[in-house]
Amino acid sequence: MEILLSVAIALLCGLLMTRVIKPLGLPAVTGYLVAGILIGPYVLGALGVEGLGFVSMEYVERFGVIADVALGFIAFSIGNEFRLSQIKSIGKQALIVGVVQAVMATVFVDIALIGMSLILGNDVFPISAAITLGAVATATAPAATLMVVRQYKAKGPLTKILLPVVALDDAVGLIVFAVSFGIAKAIDVGTLDIVSIVVNPLIEIVFSLVLGFVIGLIFSEVEKHFHSRSKRLSVSVTFVILTVALTMLKIPLGGGVVLSSSSLLTCMMLGTVFCNVCESSEELMDRVDRWTTPLFVLFFVISGAELEFSIFAQGAMVLVGVVYIIFRSAGKMFGASLSAKISGCSDTIVKYLGITLLPQAGVALGMSVLAMELSGNAGIVVRNIVLFSVLIYELVGPLLTKMALTKAGEIIPEHRKSAKVINAEKAGK
Repeated sequence: MEILLSVAIALLCGLLMTRVIKPLGLPAVTGYLVAGILIGPYVLGALGVEGLGFVSMEYVERFGVIADVALGFIAFSIGNEFRLSQIKSIGKQALIVGVVQAVMATVFVDIALIGMSLILGNDVFPISAAITLGAVATATAPAATLMVVRQYKAKGPLTKILLPVVALDDAVGLIVFAVSFGIAKAIDVGTLDIVSIVVNPLIEIVFSLVLGFVIGLIFSEVEKHFHSRSKRLSVSVTFVILTVALTMLKIPLGGGVVLSSSSLLTCMMLGTVFCNVCESSEELMDRVDRWTTPLFVLFFVISGAELEFSIFAQGAMVLVGVVYIIFRSAGKMFGASLSAKISGCSDTIVKYLGITLLPQAGVALGMSVLAMELSGNAGIVVRNIVLFSVLIYELVGPLLTKMALTKAGEIIPEHRKSAKVINAEKAGK
């Protein structure tokens, strides 16, 4: 009962909060996150009444499967942006921007935080933590970006290149994190592990793409045997959930080598294959998007409840967190602007793309969990700083994305009338 009541309250609070923030011109994503904070462990949850709010971080973790499934559908939707016709026109540009902006974010953060480590001392802020955070800086949150694009129906050159770049960002981030994290662990223990630095990341990326490709072909073939819209929608939902489930498998192959896959990469490939093979993919993608709206609301409310506020009591961590946010933002914006210019993108893309790449959440949090393997307090330091940055980026990032897309002329205010107003006008006639 408590679980179902929590889900209902989370959905209701998320939806009501959008009514509160709408006059402020803030994206709905921000409202969902704020709703999560209000019913989370630090506000309503502090009353200790299960079902009324999220009473603890452990209680929030019970809803982890919802987050996993939601991210799978988000990645599936982003995969829809890799249609062959679109790849031919912007594929090269997206690839260049996706790699350069991620690497530049790492370089900027590495330089700044290694300097902080030298100033504060290795005991307070270990150099291994600094190097690991440099890799975490690559990650961009596809969920917040996609939700803003959907809510405001953004269309244009900037939006077209944005979603593929966000998708590529995950692959680049996995590689950079594996290398940097391997170096950080080598500094801690004094030995270099080639398997964890090179072999496992490559296996994960290749296996993710192969798995997504195979399931995508099977999905497209099965879809042909169903004709009613409801059944085809059900098949689509089934295959996305099936893909998310399969990506949770980790198979040891011996010698430290592990066969694993990334949920985001695999589901992106699933969406890419499906949209290029299935003739009715556009219609089905549109139906899936409508079906997943409540799921995404719940995902962001839970994400808001997960935000850790206790880190504000740690002065040194707040200082390092601020430096991390400033230099990651600078690296993303400079890297995106430079690479967009080099690859021949329009002035609008050069000017605004970097701002839309600032949101950070799920992937970064996943990396911070892996960072707990670092010895001493390095892993805890990484985890706390990432939590701090996610708190800031998730609340501010969606608004910045909306502002950038609006200034680029790709969000046009629509003075639409609600169904209630239209019905009232008809009744008046």
